[in-house]
Amino acid sequence: MGDDSEWLKLPVDQKCEHKLWKARLSGYEEALKIFQKIKDEKSPEWSKFLGLIKKFVTDSNAVVQLKGLEAALVYVENAHVAGKTTGEVVSGVVSKVFNQPKAKAKELGIEICLMYIEIEKGEAVQEELLKGLDNKNPKIIVACIETLRKALSEFGSKIILLKPIIKVLPKLFESREKAVRDEAKLIAVEIYRWIRDALRPPLQNINSVQLKELEEEWIKLPTSAPRPSRFLRSQQELEAKLEQQQSAGGDAEGGGDDGDEVPQIDAYELLEAVEILSKLPKDFYDKIEAKKWQERKEALEAVEVLVKNPKLEAGDYADLVKALKKVVGKDTNVMLVALAAKCLTGLAVGLRKKFGQYAGHVVPTILEKFKEKKPQVVQALQEAIDAIFLTTTLQNISEDVLAVMDNKNPTIKQQTSLFIARSFRHCTASTLPKSLLKPFCAALLKHINDSAPEVRDAAFEALGTALKVVGEKAVNPFLADVDKLKLDKIKECSEKVELIHGKKSGLAADKKEFKPVTGRTAASGAAGDKDTKDISAPKPGPLKKAPAAKAGGPPKKGKPAAPGGAGSTGTKNKKGLETKEIVEPELSIEVCEEKASAVLPPTCIQLLDSSNWKERLACMEEFQKAVELMDRTEMPCQALVRMLAKKPGWKETNFQVMQMKLHIVALIAQKGNFSKTSAQIVLDGLVDKIGDVKCGNNAKEAMTAIAEACMLPWTAEQVMSMAFSQKNPKNQSETLNWLSNAIKEFGFSGLNVKAFISNVKTALAATNPAVRTAAITLLGVMYLYVGPSLRMFFEDEKPALLSQIDAEFEKMQGQSPPAPTRGISKHSTSGTDEGEDGDEPDDGSNDVVDLLPRTEISDKITSELVSKIGDKNWKIRKEGLDEVAGIINEAKFIQPNIGELPTALKGRLNDSNKILVQQTLNILQQLAVAMGPNIKQHVKNLGIPIITVLGDSKNNVRAAALATVNAWAEQTGMKEWLEGEDLSEELKKENPFLRQELLGWLAEKLPTLRSTPTDLILCVPHLYSCLEDRNGDVRKKAQDALPFFMMHLGYEKMAKATGKLKPTSKDQVLAMLEKAKANMPAKPAAPTKATSKPMGGSAPAKFQPASAPAEDSVSSSAEPKPDPKKAKAAGLSSKAKSAQGKKAPSKTSLKEDEDKSGPIFIVVPNGKEQRMKDEKGLKVLKWNFTTPRDEYIEQLKTQMSSCVAKWLQDEMFHSDFQHHNKALAVMVDHLESEKEGVIGCLDLILKWLTLRFFDTNTSVLMKALEYLKLLFTLLSEEEYHLTENEASSFIPYLVVKVGEPKDVIRKDVRAILNRMCLVYPASKMFPFIMEGTKSKNSKQRAECLEELGCLVESYGMNVCQPTPGKALKEIAVHIGDRDNAVRNAALNTIVTVYNVHGDQVFKLIGNLSEKDMSMLEERIKRSAKRPSAAPIKQVEEKPQRVQNISSNANMLRKGPAEDMSSKLNQARSMSGHPEAAQMVRREFQLDLDEIENDNGTVRCEMPELVQHKLDDIFEPVLIPEPKIRAVSPHFDDMHSNTASTINFIISQVASGDINTSIQALTQIDEVLRQEDKAEAMSGHIDQFLIATFMQLRLIYNTHMADEKLEKDEIIKLYSCIIGNMISLFQIESLAREASTGVLKDLMHGLITLMLDSRIEDLEEGQQVIRSVNLLVVKVLEKSDQTNILSALLVLLQDSLLATASSPKFSELVMKCLWRMVRLLPDTINSINLDRILLDIHIFMKVFPKEKLKQCKSEFPIRTLKTLLHTLCKLKGPKILDHLTMIDNKNESELEAHLCRMMKHSMDQTGSKSDKETEKGASRIDEKSSKAKVNDFLAEIFKKIGSKENTKEGLAELYEYKKKYSDADIEPFLKNSSQFFQSYVERGLRVIEMEREGKGRISTSTGISPQMEVTCVPTSTSTVSSIGNTNGEEVGPSVYLERLKILRQRCGLDNTKQDDRPPLTSLLSKPAVPTVASSTDMLHSKLSQLRESREQHQHSDLDSNQTHSSGTVTSSSSTANIDDLKKRLERIKSSRK
Repeated sequence: MGDDSEWLKLPVDQKCEHKLWKARLSGYEEALKIFQKIKDEKSPEWSKFLGLIKKFVTDSNAVVQLKGLEAALVYVENAHVAGKTTGEVVSGVVSKVFNQPKAKAKELGIEICLMYIEIEKGEAVQEELLKGLDNKNPKIIVACIETLRKALSEFGSKIILLKPIIKVLPKLFESREKAVRDEAKLIAVEIYRWIRDALRPPLQNINSVQLKELEEEWIKLPTSAPRPSRFLRSQQELEAKLEQQQSAGGDAEGGGDDGDEVPQIDAYELLEAVEILSKLPKDFYDKIEAKKWQERKEALEAVEVLVKNPKLEAGDYADLVKALKKVVGKDTNVMLVALAAKCLTGLAVGLRKKFGQYAGHVVPTILEKFKEKKPQVVQALQEAIDAIFLTTTLQNISEDVLAVMDNKNPTIKQQTSLFIARSFRHCTASTLPKSLLKPFCAALLKHINDSAPEVRDAAFEALGTALKVVGEKAVNPFLADVDKLKLDKIKECSEKVELIHGKKSGLAADKKEFKPVTGRTAASGAAGDKDTKDISAPKPGPLKKAPAAKAGGPPKKGKPAAPGGAGSTGTKNKKGLETKEIVEPELSIEVCEEKASAVLPPTCIQLLDSSNWKERLACMEEFQKAVELMDRTEMPCQALVRMLAKKPGWKETNFQVMQMKLHIVALIAQKGNFSKTSAQIVLDGLVDKIGDVKCGNNAKEAMTAIAEACMLPWTAEQVMSMAFSQKNPKNQSETLNWLSNAIKEFGFSGLNVKAFISNVKTALAATNPAVRTAAITLLGVMYLYVGPSLRMFFEDEKPALLSQIDAEFEKMQGQSPPAPTRGISKHSTSGTDEGEDGDEPDDGSNDVVDLLPRTEISDKITSELVSKIGDKNWKIRKEGLDEVAGIINEAKFIQPNIGELPTALKGRLNDSNKILVQQTLNILQQLAVAMGPNIKQHVKNLGIPIITVLGDSKNNVRAAALATVNAWAEQTGMKEWLEGEDLSEELKKENPFLRQELLGWLAEKLPTLRSTPTDLILCVPHLYSCLEDRNGDVRKKAQDALPFFMMHLGYEKMAKATGKLKPTSKDQVLAMLEKAKANMPAKPAAPTKATSKPMGGSAPAKFQPASAPAEDSVSSSAEPKPDPKKAKAAGLSSKAKSAQGKKAPSKTSLKEDEDKSGPIFIVVPNGKEQRMKDEKGLKVLKWNFTTPRDEYIEQLKTQMSSCVAKWLQDEMFHSDFQHHNKALAVMVDHLESEKEGVIGCLDLILKWLTLRFFDTNTSVLMKALEYLKLLFTLLSEEEYHLTENEASSFIPYLVVKVGEPKDVIRKDVRAILNRMCLVYPASKMFPFIMEGTKSKNSKQRAECLEELGCLVESYGMNVCQPTPGKALKEIAVHIGDRDNAVRNAALNTIVTVYNVHGDQVFKLIGNLSEKDMSMLEERIKRSAKRPSAAPIKQVEEKPQRVQNISSNANMLRKGPAEDMSSKLNQARSMSGHPEAAQMVRREFQLDLDEIENDNGTVRCEMPELVQHKLDDIFEPVLIPEPKIRAVSPHFDDMHSNTASTINFIISQVASGDINTSIQALTQIDEVLRQEDKAEAMSGHIDQFLIATFMQLRLIYNTHMADEKLEKDEIIKLYSCIIGNMISLFQIESLAREASTGVLKDLMHGLITLMLDSRIEDLEEGQQVIRSVNLLVVKVLEKSDQTNILSALLVLLQDSLLATASSPKFSELVMKCLWRMVRLLPDTINSINLDRILLDIHIFMKVFPKEKLKQCKSEFPIRTLKTLLHTLCKLKGPKILDHLTMIDNKNESELEAHLCRMMKHSMDQTGSKSDKETEKGASRIDEKSSKAKVNDFLAEIFKKIGSKENTKEGLAELYEYKKKYSDADIEPFLKNSSQFFQSYVERGLRVIEMEREGKGRISTSTGISPQMEVTCVPTSTSTVSSIGNTNGEEVGPSVYLERLKILRQRCGLDNTKQDDRPPLTSLLSKPAVPTVASSTDMLHSKLSQLRESREQHQHSDLDSNQTHSSGTVTSSSSTANIDDLKKRLERIKSSRK
């Protein structure tokens, strides 16, 4: 039993996996208890059991399994992680539970499945259950069906997808197992309960007995709509609500649900589409044309059989439809007509929306064929046209139907009306807008007066249906003239009508809770299906309808707005009574007088025609009073105006009387019921007076009043015709002006554009300029309403006139028409704007366009033209297209009927000749403009093919297609395009061009729509496949379009659609959806805003209640106010945020702005260190991942919260990439100003940037790389070193990016890697990059290998980690890579190593395959030849040069030990033999003779190669990047110890020719950039610096002043100079060689340049000045500290003395001194204090304290004090020992000053610090005890290891070793790298050579070599020896001269001493600074240049001659120098 009890001690999860069943049983029981106890669904406990749940349900022991199932059920119900187990657990249940004999197990299994569905995993469960149906075990099948049935019964058809179940039902009914068949029957009944008759078609083929049984069961089902009884977790709140409602007895929601749910499944959806085109008989098209009717019948019967399939696959049915149409239209055999009609019906039913594109062709033919009387033909045609109607919209076929309405044949009229009636039934108030209703009503009204009773009845029925659908209010305006009898008849018909949508009236339809159905109802499978199909496919569209229609409401005191106001011209009146007034009979004058006398005082009537004007005036006043008091109903308007017109009437001569008269007319019109009859009486007179100066205004007022009474359109027409029928130009111009104004006041609705245009044309042709101007103004106003199409009417005007019109239009552009202010009160005119906008945003203008006169061009589209367009010869096709373009051009506006043209043009869209495709696209563009909105009906057959062209491979064709699609969409709106499956079919095509263009187009259009057809969902699966497309652009476009799809479809639908994706894809897509959800814009708000805004302040408030949806009203009120601020609110306007959000940001934005002012990075002391500790201690996740998981992002967010500004952090972690861009921009801005912060948060910044590397957005990546470049430049300037932690969490991710496909990005990443080597050791970078070579991405492998090559080239073999051998073996593996680029990179890298390391490479690589080895050897051979690339020309011309080249190649190959630089060292060390340096090997000598003979074909040392490299070196960045470039061969020549070459190049630096100078600088730069070559410059530094600042002086004085010179050239030269100097001053050993005098002049030049205002004005100037700044810092830090301090002091003295010098100059010099003071603590030990104090002494002598105090600025004295104070602080009392160089120091002001300071500091600090300083200074002199030895050595090695003090450290070590020869330094070297050991040894050797070989020169006195020229000492004592260390004064100048040249040769110009000249020379002129002037120095350099040349010549003439170690003096013959001069002259002239 011992074993048994073992398991009792185990933890629960281990028990559950135990092999003993008892243990498992106990485990499951305990687990069950645990599960029941855990209250928190997110508890971590759940995760422990994640992997075990499958075992719970699949346990092999039945008893244990039951317990396991119980536990699993509880787990699934309560654990938030349960969803992850769905697939495995449900498949376990299906295979291992459903086959169990115990009913309890099966029940639990089913419960678990249902629970998974409840936690939102329905799709996965259903998938597993459906798989279970294929199991062989019938038990399992039965259980699976039962589970599905229960799930459907409980959750409803919304959650359980029926389509896949219905697919397998027939198979289940055929099962051999009765149990399966019975279960299938039960589920079929359950499905029927949910979808009713839609289930019939899929089951029509099952066994008839079973079908009969089913029918019986189905009948028993209750008819009420089923409801789900169980809800998903996310819907459970809804369940609670439902229960409340039921208890309240409300069933309202039910109706709503019904509408939502039933359309879920439509029988059609459940069917498989059948492809029939290929099954047509082969000879079908011949047979259908056959003469024998039997053959035609056979052909049709074959089609009839095929089209009986209830669902047909989409395809090109154009030819088939054309054939059938021909039979219907032309065939004489009526039986065949009926048969063809049946085929069309079948096609329409089977294809549904896909048939829509053919509808336009067929409808007119069918309608015309209704002339047939035979009932079976009529019935077949009716069925056909009804089926076809369902595939399209009434809008699309309206033109065709209306055209047939005028047919003379009564049967046709009758059937068309009946068809219209049937069609109306399918419409709703929203799909039957006023614009559509109006033409139909007009046509039907004619029919109700027809002579044939059947036509009248049909028309009544149609009108009645319309009345029922849209309600009386909408139809009444059109029935104004119908008498009562007929009206009653219409109403009677309307009551009988049974609407398919089952709602009583139009308004009710509008109020429906769920979205009302739009016109495009999904067609049914069979006739009995009509109920379903009409409720199916509800659309979001109409929701906008109701509020829009009401929007115009409130101002009209509750009267409804006519939603399509513009549609109805003059009959838009409120009530019937006004209609009667309009046709008011004309009264006779007698009747009028009678009526007038009843209301006017009798005197008034008598005096009307008095001859005395005063009486007439009095009479008018009475008349006016009377009118003012009259009541509207009693006012006889016609009578009153007749009275006014009575003689003298409008011929009244007195202007006062006339003014009164006109005013009265206006009053009558305003106050009475003014009819058109009355208006006609007065208008003539008004027009006559409108031009009158005094009465004109009154006339206009009267006209406006009449327009308000009788509608503007009618008034305007009358007025215009009257004005232009008379001759008076003043009247004409004023009438036009009045009209312009009236249109603005009344709006444009209902105006007859046609009539106006003819009048305007007359006016434009008038001779009077005022008339023309008025006409143009009117056109401008019309343009506001009509838009650009207005111009088309005037294109044939004269150019001068046309330009005036264009100018007027230009003025109006961008303005929106003002809202109408008149015409609102009485009529529904105001409804126009709102109504139309509600309809579709573009309707308003369309109505105007509809008024344009359109030409019928169908007769011009002849069959000849069509055949031309389809001809085989492209030229003829082109002619055809040209003709079409001509026809359209000529017609300007055309009617929609264009015959066969669409099919002809469609054919051309895939023409093989791309030019014709483009021409066709242009024609289609024209067509869209010409046809206007009516182009809608051609969208399906012509528009979609245009979209196909977007997939063309040619860019210009795609662009043309896009332009065309946009032109069409502008006319049609987007609805037509998105309806049906056409668009999704296009997206399905796997053409990357098509996909990216189409998605781009949708992304642009969707955000502008307020609603879209539901068919948009069909595009989603293809959108998802685009998200994973191979093509990056397609993916990008798909991601961009995603939020806009979601905006219309909602997240739920989109997420649901991922169900069919593969699991991996699904996760990716869902992640993208989440992202898109955050960026999802709100839908554009309803356009009430547009109308309410212009109405002034109060209007929006009035409009509020009208806009029904609350959020819209919020938006419309919130919108107008915050406009100005909205721009500030962070990008709010670009993201259309939800309406509620709109108010807040405008307030908060100001606060935000304030917040942003502080620093963005907060410095947290030790923050970074703490984070590193946390990571080391595993308190936080280590930054290491393949893709960043959420927890990493959260962790980073948390870490950042303490040290990054809150607002920036929000931007950094925003879901939208644009915010990341903003964050990066801010970080770039703050980079310089917040250096400390950046460095403090560097680890976090780098981590955040790695996250950006995983974004897909290129713009963010580019920005991030840009930032990184700046960041690493800053870090290297700050001399920051990356920590290991920062490097390891950043570099690997950066290396991944080096494999990006885009070149730009790769380049940037490489640049960053390069810069990183300055802040992180290359040897540590190496392994990271090596890791990158193992990537799967070949680009990354290649780039990493190249980078490795660059590292080796720049830093030598020591970078190879872990060892060169291992590294090279890994690199060599890639020689065999399958990718060519990788192979090449690997070979190049190894060749680079070979160039550095020689043949040893082969040992290191080890064994390679033969193939690889041969490739490598070949490459090495080639590379050996490569250096000849530059001098290749010489090779051809002068064979004797070949030898030089190959030897040069050999030089390249020698190992580092024999490198040129070390040769140089050896040469230097032979101090006794200066000529050793001159014994140059033959191939490196300068052959002057040859140079001359070359006549300029060869440039001395500057091959072309360098020239063309210049641009890319210097152009982009002024501080050239430290990139490593391949060294061109002549540098190896230079490197080969040829001092003369360097001398020559340096002399060119100071050249007056900019290019020469740049070339020389480039060559020097290449040398300086490479550590191993840079040593060659040693000894030439002063010479180079002199040349440089001479060039600076030349630029400053000459070039900058030269107008002709390109300033770019100068900038280029500056950047070369600065780049060079930066390179130079980065190399410490070289920088230290610069002497005081040179440094002084250099600093002078640089500071002058910084202050040069001319530079600042240049484009790149700022950059130059920044670079100079950087350079100055480098000079201060890197040059010999004594020299630079000395130079600065002298420079300050000079600048203060010089009167011309600017104060700014002195200030900058002082700033430099301050910086030096800051550096003093680190550099004090390396400074020769004696010299510095001497300089200060001289300074104080020139500027005594009193004099300094008189200076304007107090800075000089403060600077001096600071410097002295710092020196005192650092040196303590010992500083007084350093005054050795000052003669009679007691008189020196300096000493007194120092003593004072010392006293002061001693008082304060006691002598402690003093002792310490002393100790520090004299540390080396101490006899170190054994214990201290180690510390001391450690200190020294630390110095050697540090960058700055390495030389000093070596010197100390050397001294130490000399002192204690027995000291053991081995232990210190043992732990260091091989490289370090050899470096130390080499350093010690060099010091030994220098000191032993040449003797040491004391540092306290002696002559600094650069002084020699000017300061020849006067002392006569002789020098005992050069090695004299006692510092005695040196003797004769000859000796000196010799020493000077010697030192020059050996490069020891200024390396190890900081000497001062003897005091005597210094004090001879105490007040003048004695630093040698650099000009003198240059002379000495040039003399050396000559000498070196001569020596070359000697060695050329006689190579055996050895120079003795005698002196090299100027005894060389002057003849030689002259000769050399002449030669140089010759070379120069030949070059010019």
